[in-house]
Amino acid sequence: MPTILITGGSRGIGAELVQQYAAEGWDVIATARSDDDLKELNAMDKVEALELDVASDESIDSFVSALGDRPIDVFLNNAGVASMDATNRSEFLKTLEINTVAPSILAHKLKGHVAKSDQKKMAVVTSRMGSIGDNGGGGHIPYRASKAAVNAAWKSLAIDLKDDGISVVMLHPGWVKTAMGGSNAQIDTQTSAKGLRKQIDETGMDNSGRFVAYDGAAIEW
Repeated sequence: MPTILITGGSRGIGAELVQQYAAEGWDVIATARSDDDLKELNAMDKVEALELDVASDESIDSFVSALGDRPIDVFLNNAGVASMDATNRSEFLKTLEINTVAPSILAHKLKGHVAKSDQKKMAVVTSRMGSIGDNGGGGHIPYRASKAAVNAAWKSLAIDLKDDGISVVMLHPGWVKTAMGGSNAQIDTQTSAKGLRKQIDETGMDNSGRFVAYDGAAIEW
């Protein structure tokens, strides 16, 4: 069976993605930071939990080392934060570090694992709020900036990884009822995860570099 690596797999959309992929028979590698979350993930059938703090270079290097040389069919970067305070320098930088810098570093670190797999795919959970053309409401500056930046980085990755046969997709999960999305959100995690899986399934070299919503709608940059 194919293998998928999902960062931030212990809660919200990430946890639902872990459950859905495992239920479909995939071998799932899920990351978390706390011991309790790791134990809960490891108790699931078809799921291997590994510790990863995406804001730590040491943790990233230890994580990649723990993977060994196993092939990864899909690298799905889901881990993220949603700070909205544009006046707090440390929170602004933390948002960029986790939402933009970490996914890009991980993509480079995991390129060899993905390239030796059958499916050869990378996906990042970004947001419509990272669309500059779609921004008619303003606000949420750190979050918007971090998602616009990761879109730019991963669009470049889609070009850079063509020679390795790796396809790339940037995914908007919708406004989802999670701790981050809030109770007034439009869809549940099950709907979002099912749609994201479909978009990943439909990603290949012919459409690599898309910015697309869970329901297949293209999003302007």
